[in-house]
Amino acid sequence: MKKSHQHQIKSFNLTPKGVISTPEGAARKYSAIEDISLGLSSIPLALIGLFRAAEIKEEKWIMEVTNNYITIKAQIVGKPKESDFEIKALHLALSVEPGSNDIVVKNLYVSIDPYQINRMKISCSSHNATRASAPLTPGEVIEAYGVGRVVASGNPEFEKDDLVVGLLIWGEYSVLKGEYTLRKLDPMGFPLSYHIGILGTSGLTAYGGFFEVCKPKKGEKVFVSAASGSVGNLVGQYAKLVGCHVVGSAGSKEKVYFPDGIDIYFDNVGAEMLEAAVANMNVFGRVAACGVIAEYTDAGKRVAPDMLNVVYKRIKIQGILVVDYMNIYADFVSATVDHLRAGNIQGIEDVSVGLQSIPLAFIGLFRGDNIGKKIVKIADD
Repeated sequence: MKKSHQHQIKSFNLTPKGVISTPEGAARKYSAIEDISLGLSSIPLALIGLFRAAEIKEEKWIMEVTNNYITIKAQIVGKPKESDFEIKALHLALSVEPGSNDIVVKNLYVSIDPYQINRMKISCSSHNATRASAPLTPGEVIEAYGVGRVVASGNPEFEKDDLVVGLLIWGEYSVLKGEYTLRKLDPMGFPLSYHIGILGTSGLTAYGGFFEVCKPKKGEKVFVSAASGSVGNLVGQYAKLVGCHVVGSAGSKEKVYFPDGIDIYFDNVGAEMLEAAVANMNVFGRVAACGVIAEYTDAGKRVAPDMLNVVYKRIKIQGILVVDYMNIYADFVSATVDHLRAGNIQGIEDVSVGLQSIPLAFIGLFRGDNIGKKIVKIADD
């Protein structure tokens, strides 16, 4: 007599198991996608399909974060105040449409620059000059140079986790669509923040303005206003490397007096400082007009240099923007990296931490609070 065999039927969970982590504070939105076969007889093929990944579709998670960003409440008149700014939030899916050119970047460091105040005004002569100087609408994101890491990309030139540098926003994440200014970043062994300051736009502005416009010669006398600022401190360091005699801003026109005159004036302030510097210029003096921070928040300080001095001393005065020097970017980086590694120059930074610190960091620029390049660290890498 044959023994009857009892077959124990076991149940199998055909759902792949795993844990998906999300950024801290992120809300997770997901959809469960099922692949259902019919009938008992379909089980073998369904099981085989798991191992050849033929039919089953993976469970997909669409992660969402709350993207906080800084904006202005209204156009700003005069000096900026903390009450002029607010933090807004949007839900952001950390994904891009297939086939799009879009990129989502997690912001790590963003630049704080005084020129942004002109974008926040109702009207300013700079509004139509470049894309970077276009006026801001209250409530919209504020673009700023920054460093970040790609979290999603439809652009084949960028992959998830790439370090990038370019125009981001004063926010936790940047969503870049259409045409954007962004490139992959090789830190070259330097802090990420250096690629906003000394190896970024501030450094290129200082290098291009000083060497291309001022054309320094050894022994010449160089005066730099706002010499402790993001650009001014670098101009002073470059000038010393050339062998120039360098004097930094003294703070008022009464103190600006040079018995041997000035050959080069690198202007970040404008107003009375420009007027006094031109009065002390030597024949064939050169002025690089980089900024007029004294006039940004007080149009009453707007003055003009004595044009007779300009004419009879044949003084050259030229405005500069960083976009003018992109053609020498490679030379700038190569030279500056060499000087950094040799210890000839230093990256001087003033770093605040957290998105919420941006308004006060920005306001501090107009009080002269910063020493070196003002940067806000948004997140750890």
